[in-house]
Amino acid sequence: MSNRVAIVTGGSRGIGAAIAEALAKDGYDIALSYSSSSGAAEKVAEKVRAMGRKALTIKANSASVEGNREVIAETMIAFGRIDALICNAGTYPYGPIDEMTVAQIENILNLNVRAVMVETMEAVKHMKEGGRIIYIGSAFGARAPFPGISLYAATKAALRGFAKGVARDLGTRGITANVIEPGPIHTDMNPEDSEGAALISSFVATGAYGTVDDIASMAAFLASPKASYITGAALPVDGGLEA
Repeated sequence: MSNRVAIVTGGSRGIGAAIAEALAKDGYDIALSYSSSSGAAEKVAEKVRAMGRKALTIKANSASVEGNREVIAETMIAFGRIDALICNAGTYPYGPIDEMTVAQIENILNLNVRAVMVETMEAVKHMKEGGRIIYIGSAFGARAPFPGISLYAATKAALRGFAKGVARDLGTRGITANVIEPGPIHTDMNPEDSEGAALISSFVATGAYGTVDDIASMAAFLASPKASYITGAALPVDGGLEA
């Protein structure tokens, strides 16, 4: 798959970085967006370039409509095409609903839902047959096993409905849209030995956290020609949390 281009939002660390590297290994040039850590983003870009692929880092405010549009526009300026869009950036507020604020509601809707919609709307203007859209949802979009995640669960559940609609809109164009729903994944921001990790692991059938490579492998498959007949699906990679 030479000269194919993938956008990975929130690609400077964790799941996003792993996806960027996996797609580069499969022959994609990579545009990755980040919110603040230019150093981390450039390290991922260097790994992509070491694989012989091109890489672009884009600082973007994912909470703003213009920030989302800039990611698409800058990718087109640099590469002239978009073959895959992986919407990974997001936020995770925690707390009971009666302690949440309207500002928190607006922020998570902007980052976890509106950003995905705007990026999709703009990216598909440039996609051709064989295009791939992948949303990084959460197993919590299907099951909320403990208190404090109502806002987060709602936004990740929204991605399921959005992917189904987008799949219908774009199916005849040969473009797929799917959601990956990770369970607890070991990252710097969510380590498997953190306070509360034992509780979260207890809801997982395997009793353990997954790795970023578990999610990246699924993303690489969905971005490949082998997944051309999978669309509108929510695919858990969660160790059985949804079971």
